[in-house]
Amino acid sequence: MFRIKQTGSTFMTEVLAGITTFVTMSYIIFVNPGILSKTGMDFNALIVVTCLASALGTFLMAIFADYPIALAPGMGLNAFFAFSVVLGMQINGANVTWQMALAAVFVDGAVFAVLTLTNIREAIMNAIPKSLKIGISAGIGLFVTFIGLQSAGIVVNNDATLVALGSIKNNMPMMLSLLGLFIMAILTALNVKGALLIGIIAVTAISAGLGLVEIPETFVSQPPSIMPLVGQLDFSLIKSPEFWGIVFTFFFVDFFDTMGTLIGVCNRSGLLDEKGNLPRAKGALLADAIATMAGAVMGTSTVTSYVESSSGVAQGGRTGLTALTTALLFAGAIFFTPLVGMVPAYATAPALIIVGIYMMVSLRDLNYDDWTEFIPSLLGFFMMPLAYSIAVGIEFAIISYVIVKLLTGKAKDVSFLMILLAVVFIAKEFLA
Repeated sequence: MFRIKQTGSTFMTEVLAGITTFVTMSYIIFVNPGILSKTGMDFNALIVVTCLASALGTFLMAIFADYPIALAPGMGLNAFFAFSVVLGMQINGANVTWQMALAAVFVDGAVFAVLTLTNIREAIMNAIPKSLKIGISAGIGLFVTFIGLQSAGIVVNNDATLVALGSIKNNMPMMLSLLGLFIMAILTALNVKGALLIGIIAVTAISAGLGLVEIPETFVSQPPSIMPLVGQLDFSLIKSPEFWGIVFTFFFVDFFDTMGTLIGVCNRSGLLDEKGNLPRAKGALLADAIATMAGAVMGTSTVTSYVESSSGVAQGGRTGLTALTTALLFAGAIFFTPLVGMVPAYATAPALIIVGIYMMVSLRDLNYDDWTEFIPSLLGFFMMPLAYSIAVGIEFAIISYVIVKLLTGKAKDVSFLMILLAVVFIAKEFLA
């Protein structure tokens, strides 16, 4: 079913890759409820809903598209849901409730489904030139590395210079994160299967031994009820222009984050075709759309493809069996939340650093002799981490590509769809 032999992979490689992806992104099980519960949503129910929505979306990705990509409620989108929409917005003089925000997420998913079935989303993905796809892939790698360095405490905030090196003195989590980084780097260089997973487990075990991680009394727990969240969508504002403004923001960020993640992860794993297009893109995008609608019904914010999936790809994951393994682990996690909660952020941070470096290797495929291809690709590459947004990086890459091509007499290289996207992005920035 998953064509494992055809891709040059093995059953155990795919399973280990799926476990690695799950462990790397398992933080979402607790971070997502922590953010969404600020709106008044039930924290314990959100833990289960986060697991179920992630399991469903990842399962659909495995079945519909046969890609090693996992889905979960998106970071950034959940913060926008909680702080910008529910806690920070009023429509017609009344506060927006989390039930109303869930309705907006559902509509966002429905619009995505329609665009996917009519091939519009796939056409947009295929319209992006191969050079930009390389820049996007590498840019996501740099972004992931930056996130990993932050999570490890290696890079910290500095009001004068924006970022600075963290202090290693008396900073045991940072030291353990660096230890994990060296373990993963050495094992990866030696081609040891499961190198990232081994590093994560090693750092977690050492942390537990040092008392930095609390060992739970039991690893198994009874899942709480999700009934406080299921089916709570409120469409009473659907005729309001402000409601559709919320939908558009969810739509825009989800669209281009998902597109960037799919292109980035699949490019690095060799899953793009010779034209740089994504085979079975419709299945992947449909999985995303259905998962978003189902997640809204269950009671969570937008479900989207996760760039942490590249950790499994770095371990050799090439097929939907990787995603299926991750999906099963998310489903099982509702019974093992104490065990999952043991893994500290600084244990998974080194995996993100290694994965980001792995993804940046794609820059070797750029044509460095053509500045009209090279400059836009690198602008997208740098803007993703510096603006802390995959979507913004894609905006800069497309706008600069169109402008540079048109003004250097290479209009034939620019499709009408690329010009349309550039106009939309420019209008969005000026009208925001």
